[in-house]
Amino acid sequence: MARRTVFFCSLSFCALLMVAYSIFSFTTSHQRTLSDNMKFNSENLMNTLDPFLDLPRNFLGAKLQRLQTKKRLFHVALTASGSIYNGWQCRIMYYWYKKFRDMPSSEMGGFTRILHSGKPDSLMQEIPTVIVEELPNGMAKDYIVLNRPWAFVQWLKMARIEEDYIMMAEPDHIFVKPLPNLALEDTPAAFPFFYITPAKYEEIIQRFFPKHMGPVSAVDPIGNSPAIIKKSQLEKIAPTWMNISLQMKSDQDANKEFGWVLEMYAYGIASAVHGIKHTLRKDFMIQPPWDVEVGEKYIIHYTYGCDYTMKSREN
Repeated sequence: MARRTVFFCSLSFCALLMVAYSIFSFTTSHQRTLSDNMKFNSENLMNTLDPFLDLPRNFLGAKLQRLQTKKRLFHVALTASGSIYNGWQCRIMYYWYKKFRDMPSSEMGGFTRILHSGKPDSLMQEIPTVIVEELPNGMAKDYIVLNRPWAFVQWLKMARIEEDYIMMAEPDHIFVKPLPNLALEDTPAAFPFFYITPAKYEEIIQRFFPKHMGPVSAVDPIGNSPAIIKKSQLEKIAPTWMNISLQMKSDQDANKEFGWVLEMYAYGIASAVHGIKHTLRKDFMIQPPWDVEVGEKYIIHYTYGCDYTMKSREN
């Protein structure tokens, strides 16, 4: 009886060994397959890690570091008229762009001044420039900013832009530190303006962004600049932005209420039409004299007049 018990125990022990060996072989094979086939990218790196797979920490750390240090360059583009003052602004803006472009934390790529005067000027050899046409037959109606969306439409059709992202800037921007790409893959980044308030003008906004397309809250409180956006997204928005700008300029109420910032509202509406929301980045820039410290901001926007007395005191 004892021998029979020992015999059955031996069989059970052998069976357990065989099961353990099978699990070990399957796990090892499965681990090798995962190791060979696993693809890493910034979106699914952590999600693709199998719970049975214990990769060395230095392997994951090195991979994550390479993902984090890969630059997502953006092309800086600003629209400009042919005026002397505008040219002076462009020279200053381009100077500071060159100062910070190649610094380690910068993701600035190429630079283009989109000159919408239709003719060359004295800065052609100094600043990378593309010439586009003004709106024809007085369509701008003494509102020169209407040329901005039309300029982008023309430029995007003719330009060969190596970068996947575009930063829309203006001549009265001064870079004060290296600028990284603030956009999040398919979510562009833009500065929120306190005076762009779509909800306040809901009835007017809905003439160009009807109720069936979504609530007025879908319209971001931004302008086109400063903003960093994927080139493919801007190619969709730009023609709509141009058309809505022209329609709003011809709308008596919109023209009266929005005034000088009309095309800024048009950009926000055009983005909403295409279902594109922006990340609102207050750290994008400061606007003196409302803001008195640069802090961690990237741009100084000197659009407002700052008057001083002979004793250097602000009026």
